[in-house]
Amino acid sequence: MTVLAGHGFIGAAGHVAVPVAVPATLSAALQVSLERHAARPALRAHGRTLRYAELEAASRALAGFWQQRGLAPGDRLAVMLPGELALPVAVLSAWRAGLVVVPVDPQLSGDALQHQLRDSGARALVAAEGCAAALQPVLEALRLPLVVVVGAGDLLGPVRAALLRHRQRPRVAPQPLPGAVAFGMALDRGRAVPLELPPARPDDIAALPYTGGTTGVARGVVLLQRQLLANLRQAEQWLQPVLQGRPLDEPFTTVAALPLHHIFGFTLALLLTLLNGGRLLLVPDPTDTDALAALLQRERFHLFPSLNPVFEALARHPAADRIDWSGLRLSLAGGMAVDPATAMLWLLKTGSPIVQGYGLAECSPAVSCNRVDDSSFSGHVGYPLPGTELALVDDSGQPVPPGASGEIVVRGPQVMAGYWQRPEETARVMLPGGWLRTGDLGRLAPDGALKLVDRLRDIVWVGGLPVVPNQVEELVQQLPGVRECAAVAMPHPDGPEAGDAVRLVVVRDTPGAAEPTEAQLRAHCERHLAGYQRPVAIEFCSALPRTGVGKLLRRALRDAA
Repeated sequence: MTVLAGHGFIGAAGHVAVPVAVPATLSAALQVSLERHAARPALRAHGRTLRYAELEAASRALAGFWQQRGLAPGDRLAVMLPGELALPVAVLSAWRAGLVVVPVDPQLSGDALQHQLRDSGARALVAAEGCAAALQPVLEALRLPLVVVVGAGDLLGPVRAALLRHRQRPRVAPQPLPGAVAFGMALDRGRAVPLELPPARPDDIAALPYTGGTTGVARGVVLLQRQLLANLRQAEQWLQPVLQGRPLDEPFTTVAALPLHHIFGFTLALLLTLLNGGRLLLVPDPTDTDALAALLQRERFHLFPSLNPVFEALARHPAADRIDWSGLRLSLAGGMAVDPATAMLWLLKTGSPIVQGYGLAECSPAVSCNRVDDSSFSGHVGYPLPGTELALVDDSGQPVPPGASGEIVVRGPQVMAGYWQRPEETARVMLPGGWLRTGDLGRLAPDGALKLVDRLRDIVWVGGLPVVPNQVEELVQQLPGVRECAAVAMPHPDGPEAGDAVRLVVVRDTPGAAEPTEAQLRAHCERHLAGYQRPVAIEFCSALPRTGVGKLLRRALRDAA
C-alpha cells in the first residue's frame, strides 16, 4: 500500500520532519491557556469583549453549577447554542467538570433533535431561548432532568443586553421552558460553591459530535481528550508560518464565520483560538452576510476560516470594498469543496488566497491541508497533517494503482475511538492497523496532493450548514406510497450566495400513482426537518439512475438539476 505521511509544514525545501508534541489532555492545555493569557481579550460579540480571566471565571462558575446539580465526570452535556459568548463558556465548563460535550445544531428540531439527545444520553442541556419552541415537545418526551436557558444579551452587560434585546425583539414572546434555569442564575449559583476539578485523563471522552452515516441515522463520534488535542497540535504545526507572524501590537484575531456546533468551527476556530491565546470574533449567524460585513468593517482580523457559500457571498457583498483586508493572513476553507471561481474572486477582492483542507468528524476533524504560503488554487485539499498517514483503497480494502481513484483511508492520533454505542458500525469503518475508512473518494496528484473526486459524502451545504441526504431520504421513505427517493444538491433559488439547496426525487410505489402528493411530502418534511434541511424542489420519476451493481448515481441527478 502506498502511504502518504505528513511530516510538518511543507516549505520550499520539501517535507520537514518535526515530531508532534501531544500534552496529556485538552482540558489541561486549555486551563494553562486561560491562566497564561488572563489579561488578553478572548472573545468578542455585540461590542463586548470577554478576557481570558473573565472566561475562566464564568466557565468555573458554570462548572460549579453542574457539580452542584449532581452531574458527574463522564455525564453528557448537550450544548445547543449559536455563536454567542455563552457557547465557549458552556464548552469549557463541561470539561472543567469532567463532562462530555455534545454539540447540537441550534436549528435542529423534531425527531432528529430527539434522537441526538436520547442517543447521547444527555443528562443536561444548555440552549438558547430561541430554541424553546423546538425543544418543548422533545423535552416533554425525554424528561431531561436539567435544562439551562441562555437569553439574548447574557454576558453582555445590562446596557448592551438591553440594546440587543430591543434590536432582536421578536414579534412573539419567547416560549418558556418549564423547570429550566436561567443562565445568569446558574452562574450565580455556581459561584457560591467551591469547584472540585476532577483529574482529566487522555482517554476520557471530550466530545460527542453527531454525523450522518450510510444508514441515514445520525451517529455520535467518540473523540477523546488526546485525539482532539492531537489534531489541534497538528493544525498548530501546519499553521506555524501564519501563527509565528502574529502581530505584536494587536491580538491575533480569528473570525468565527462558520457554525461552531459543526466540528470544523468547533475545533479549528473556537478551540484553536483559545489554545493559542488569540481573540475570536463570534458570529451568531454566518449566513447573515449583511451583519458579517458590518462586523468586519469595525474590526481588525487575521484568520478567516469559513465555507464556500460564505466566501462567495462576502466577496460579492457591496460592503466588501469598505472592509480593511490588510490584516488578513490566512483564509482557511473546509467542510465542502471550494468553487474555483469563488477562490479567484476572493483572492482579487481580499488579496488572500483560500487555503483548502480536508477532514471529517471521525478525524477530529483535520486530515490534510494545502500549503499556507501558496497563493495558487489547484482544487486539491492538500497534504496530510503532521503525524497523519493517508492511502487510497478499493472496495475490498486493497490499494489502488498509482493515479487511480480510491476510497481515502486515514491513520493518525486524531482518528476517533469509534461510534457511540455502535460497535458494529465502528467495525465496518475501521481496518486492521488503525486505518479509518472515510467513505470519500480521492486521487493523489504526482506531488502527493490529495484531490477529492466527489463531494464529501454527498452532503448538501445549504447556507454553510450540512444536510446529509441519507437522513432526508430515510425520513421521506417512511411515508406510505414512497418506494425510494434521493436527496441531492441543486443551485439555491436565492442565488449563489445561499450555497446549494436540497432537491428531492421520488419514485412512487405504483407508477403513475397520484399519492403521495407534493403537498403531503412537504408537510411531512416540515414536521420532521429543520428549515434548511427541507427540499426546495420535489420531483417524481419512474426510476432512479443506478450503476450496473445497483448503486445510486447521485452525480446524474445533480447534473440534471
